[in-house]
Order: sequence, then C-alpha cells, then structure tokens
Amino acid sequence: MEEQTTGCLVCGAPLEYFPSQIEMECTYCHKTFMSNARCVNGHFICDSCHEQMGLRVIEDICRHTDSKDPVAIMKKIILSPYIYMHGPEHHVLVGSALLAAYKNAGGELDLDAALEEMRNRGAQVPGGICGLWGTCGAAVSTGIFVSLITGASPLSGKEWGLCNEMTSRSLGAIAKTGGPRCCKRDSYTAILEAVDFVGEKFGIWMERPKKTVCGLYGRNEQCLKEKCPYNPQG
Repeated sequence: MEEQTTGCLVCGAPLEYFPSQIEMECTYCHKTFMSNARCVNGHFICDSCHEQMGLRVIEDICRHTDSKDPVAIMKKIILSPYIYMHGPEHHVLVGSALLAAYKNAGGELDLDAALEEMRNRGAQVPGGICGLWGTCGAAVSTGIFVSLITGASPLSGKEWGLCNEMTSRSLGAIAKTGGPRCCKRDSYTAILEAVDFVGEKFGIWMERPKKTVCGLYGRNEQCLKEKCPYNPQG
C-alpha cells in the first residue's frame, strides 16, 4: 500500500472532522479508538501508526546532529518521507530538535535520556488538538522541552512557571497567524519562540536562521500562501 504525502495516508483524500468523537477502526493496526477525524472515504489511521516511523527518524537525526540551529535540524528531519505534512509526530519533532540544538549550544543535558522522555511525553499529545482543544501540540512540545531542561514537575516552583510560560508564548505566536493549521508553520513558529525564550531565561543561545523559508508549501492544500510568514511568495 503506497502512502500519501498529504491528506489521508491511504488514499490521499481530504480529512473530515466531527464535533464529537466516534468509534473508529485503524486501517493499519485494526484496533479501535475514539476519534474526531477520518478521511472522507472512511479511512482512519491512529496516532501511533501515523507517527511510528517518523519518531525513529526524529530520534536518530537528533542523536547524531552537531547543529546548534533547531530550525536547520527540523528541516533535515522533514525531508524524510515518514514525516508527513501534518500529524502528531510534530509534537515530538519540535522538542527533540530543540533538545539537540540546546545540547550542542552548551546546555547541560543527557541528550539520549532527554530524547527518550521527549518521545514518551510528546507521543501522548493527540493529533488535531490545535482546533479541538485550543492548544497546538507544537507549542506543548516547547513546554515539554523546557520541562526537561529544568527538571520541572507539578510540584516545582520556578521551573513549573517557566515550562508553562514557554507553552503560552509559543501558543500566542502561533495563534496570531491564524488557521487553518499547518504543522510545519506552527512548528517553525514554536521553535523560533523557544530559541529566544531559552536565550533570555537561561543564557544559552541556540542559532537561528536570518530568515526561515518553507519549501513544502506546495504540499499543503490549506496553505495561507502570502499570509504565512515562511512562504517565499509572501
């Protein structure tokens, strides 16, 4: 079965969203889940099947890169055919790219352990929550990143505040652009906010490009085009 690069992974058809969850069977693993989304032809892919191969790519690249620029790390990751245009793998990608760049920029971190925990936490963030819950998973991923580098927990003081502030800052920047969602646009925005936040709060300055340009806008049927800050046509 040939996977599609956008829309439904099975047939390429557009996705449809329901206001209430209904029980669906994953086309790949045949397990049943409650979900708000499937393609117009009835195909449903669970988050685990959707992101399985992509998470391996993310972890492998982040373990071996020497880059201090999380945007550059993200751009390398998204060249993989297993990183789809949209999907929950971005909820792990953002924080993982930041962890690798932070470590390479001089941050004190057990990278292997942090990447493993980033995967564990980020993979729990469902797809589609940007519109269904009002919080983008890319923003949540930056909060997880700050939680990991500070060792925050629900009982922490300053660290608790920092990881929540990070999420809110990313989310505010993402919201300003408006929808429809684009996992690439929202991931770039979240990463750039995190670069500035970490520099300001921790004095660790990761690198960032002078200009971030998206090369995948042609694959996004809901692209904002000139309204997107990363579209070269803007």
